[in-house]
Amino acid sequence: MTTQEPQSKHARQFGLPVATALVMGNIIGGGIFLLPASVAPFGTISLLAFAVLTVGAIALALVFGRLAARLPKTGGPYVYAREAFGDFAGFLAAWSYWITTWVSNAALAVAAVGYLDVLVPLHESKAATIAAALALQWLPALANFAGTRYVGAVQLVSTVLKFAPLLLVAVGGLFFFDPANLGPFRADGQSPMGAVSASAAILLFSYLGVESAAVSAGEVRDPRRNVGRATVLGTIGAALIYLLGTLSVFGTVPHDRLVDSTAPFTDAVDTMFGGGWGGTAVAVAALVSMVGALNGWTLLSAQTPYAAARDGLFPQVFARKNRGVPTAGVLVTVVLASSLTVYNYTVGSKGVFEMLVLVTTFTATVPYLLSTAAQLYFLFSGRAHRVHGARFTRDAVLAALAAGFSLWLVAGSGYEAVYQGVLFLFAGVLVYALLAARKQARAEDADGPAPQLPAPREREDARA
Repeated sequence: MTTQEPQSKHARQFGLPVATALVMGNIIGGGIFLLPASVAPFGTISLLAFAVLTVGAIALALVFGRLAARLPKTGGPYVYAREAFGDFAGFLAAWSYWITTWVSNAALAVAAVGYLDVLVPLHESKAATIAAALALQWLPALANFAGTRYVGAVQLVSTVLKFAPLLLVAVGGLFFFDPANLGPFRADGQSPMGAVSASAAILLFSYLGVESAAVSAGEVRDPRRNVGRATVLGTIGAALIYLLGTLSVFGTVPHDRLVDSTAPFTDAVDTMFGGGWGGTAVAVAALVSMVGALNGWTLLSAQTPYAAARDGLFPQVFARKNRGVPTAGVLVTVVLASSLTVYNYTVGSKGVFEMLVLVTTFTATVPYLLSTAAQLYFLFSGRAHRVHGARFTRDAVLAALAAGFSLWLVAGSGYEAVYQGVLFLFAGVLVYALLAARKQARAEDADGPAPQLPAPREREDARA
């Protein structure tokens, strides 16, 4: 049971609309604005890959919905893994998810500065660029410090604002659709399976964030019902935006031009309406999109450590809440993300920063795999008698599809990302050893000293 603060006017549980906005806002960050150009070299077969991945993402969303109905607590994957497999599995889920959130926040802020530069030229001043990147991280953090009431408001408004221009291209582009712009079905000469796999490696990470409502289940009103609905509705909504947006850009921008485009949505808007205002419009939409994603991810970055800290598996400072938000977790996360951002700009270690961002695509799959494994465990561990035959079969198939999707995410991360990600996990093992030892020591202190057995000679004397 999570700790709530109903007395505070600043703390408020999320209803279905805000929970759905949280899912959609976290899935759709800024990547969609480059996505059509990223997959254009593979041809329109990439749309088929997208459709296949969408099935896997929706299966994962449904699994999270079922798990949240079973365990409607803040922490999401951490809660499910710990309930099924114990403290160590739960810690790995929390640790890997926490790494994913704060490194991703730094990446989002750096990417957002690129779009802000279109509106307010910053590139000539490194100090101004750093200040802008830090502001883009701290403003969402301040919204979180203000309480869940304001987090939900920011998330809902930013989701509406960013989807308006995206829908303009996704739906409006269909009226300017020209099949001659699509280009070849397979543009790179690979086999169909090779082309699907290659494009999927780029598209796989577009759905990270489907777990958002489950992670914040303790802050969602009627979580047994609303978490699953918000997860599925948010994932389907994001999928429609992705698919329609990519298809519209494919059909409005000639293929040979799209392959080399650095701003495909800008090119689509310019084609649809003419003029040079498309770049500004897309920059504003991308900026709003990323700020909304930062707002949601900042909340999630504190929720999983909060749940783990309550069980003694994270430092206790993460278990403190104010106005419904684990403020210490938000603060630690934004400081770490800010430090990584400053390091990236001052040292100029672009390769290191990109490697860390790529690692997050692997670390995000660890809690996904543990969650789907937990669902399979719950279904096949003797609790199946509580589920009707048809529902059991459905849930088992969905869990298997979600597990396959998660494994595909791992494969798409690449060898280097998996290698580096495993090192991060092993570092977490050492942290777990220290925290588990402290937890055990506190438990022994609470129970009093354990009874001591007599020495061997004393036991012999006693028997004599």
